[in-house]
Amino acid sequence: MADAATPAKAKVLVVDDSSLVRLYYRSALEIAGFEVKQAINGIEAMEKVLSEPFDLVIVDVNMPRMDGFTFLRSLRSATADVATLPALMISTESGVQDIAEARLAGANFYLVKPVAEAELVRHVCVLTGAAL
Repeated sequence: MADAATPAKAKVLVVDDSSLVRLYYRSALEIAGFEVKQAINGIEAMEKVLSEPFDLVIVDVNMPRMDGFTFLRSLRSATADVATLPALMISTESGVQDIAEARLAGANFYLVKPVAEAELVRHVCVLTGAAL
């Protein structure tokens, strides 16, 4: 448990159906000092954000059962305590229409895969307010 001298780690939920991508993000973020939880699709992610607090969600677009756009729209229409949760969407989809749809769905920022570790950590720091 953190005390006044040791700030709590920002908690990030990584939502991606690829276990390799989740492992890559988790490794980079844990080394940078973040606490990381994982979900394999939007349905599992909604269950997690409704049951425990997070400081940021990182979400893929293409996932089975509930894609990233649907997840973000559901998140933004959920209870007030989770509706404003910052969201970083990272996808292989790079078209202007994909980025526009992400913004409309509620993404705070959009990155195209592959994302370098330093770039990932920098964006997560900015979106969570953590020190760079």
